[in-house]
Amino acid sequence: MKVFVFEYVTGGGFASMALPGFLHDGEVMWQALVDDLRALDGVDVLTLRDCRLPRPAMDKVEIIETEAHRFSEDYRHCLTLSDAVWPVAPEEAGILESLNQEILTAGKRLLGCRPDAVRIAASKHATAQRLGHAGIPVVPTSTSPFPMTTKGPVVAKPDEGAGCQDTMYFYNQASAEEWTLEEGSAGFVFQPFLSGEPLSLSVLCQPGSCQLLSVNRQHIRLEDGQLRFHGVTPHALPDPDGRYASLALHVASAIPGLWGYVGIDLIDTESGPVVLEVNPRLTVSYAGLHSMLGFNPAGKVLALPDHQPMSALPPANLMNDTRVARPL
Repeated sequence: MKVFVFEYVTGGGFASMALPGFLHDGEVMWQALVDDLRALDGVDVLTLRDCRLPRPAMDKVEIIETEAHRFSEDYRHCLTLSDAVWPVAPEEAGILESLNQEILTAGKRLLGCRPDAVRIAASKHATAQRLGHAGIPVVPTSTSPFPMTTKGPVVAKPDEGAGCQDTMYFYNQASAEEWTLEEGSAGFVFQPFLSGEPLSLSVLCQPGSCQLLSVNRQHIRLEDGQLRFHGVTPHALPDPDGRYASLALHVASAIPGLWGYVGIDLIDTESGPVVLEVNPRLTVSYAGLHSMLGFNPAGKVLALPDHQPMSALPPANLMNDTRVARPL
């Protein structure tokens, strides 16, 4: 099987512009995914690489360097040559949704979430509405600070942003309202700042079941009025009572079409975990999983059946000696 790994940042998505500040995250995910796939028997890896970046020497990996004027041609060439495609791309502006749809249209196996699930998860507001209607604890999310009734701090962030991208912290609702009147709030959502530990879940999803791989600790700091991401510790916490596995199952059930590796960001509050957002793609936490879990997570994804209606497909046994959640 030839797998086309397309990590958007390192693979030419920014070839016509300056490389972004989150390049390092893209590199980390690309390296980990390529290493895991090339370690599997019967798998050859094809990948695009922005020609401004170093080109590592790897066996079982074909690297095609690309630049702005030929990026589209190179991407479609790789798509044609591949049997399956594993895209890792930003959700904003419909980038990931469009890529996933194009992969399916080309008749290739999509190693990722279905476009309709990506469309929901791409929007923090849409995600909060969907999860809230399903009875899942979720941070209240509004497109304006004025309807809010919180007495504590308020966070403003892009509706389609990832992680802590442009995430602003206001000490009270009045400050958020003042900022909105001065700057406007188009494209932003507002949430009350919840006290608790920022965590993320690494999950494998398939129709009918989901598998909690790890509970990760996120390192978030308040700096100059913004919340900033300073890395993650994968597999940092256990799940002895199954609360995180249960939460992951409910999220996957609420957003049909989540498939393969999915990340769920949450705040672990005194009253329990509360979901912040869903990442329908690889996250930085993936990079530490192989060594910590003792198995190759990319191999588990390749072993998943393709997406089918939940009633038509029995859940696969994703792995041994780990916590699997299934509907009763």
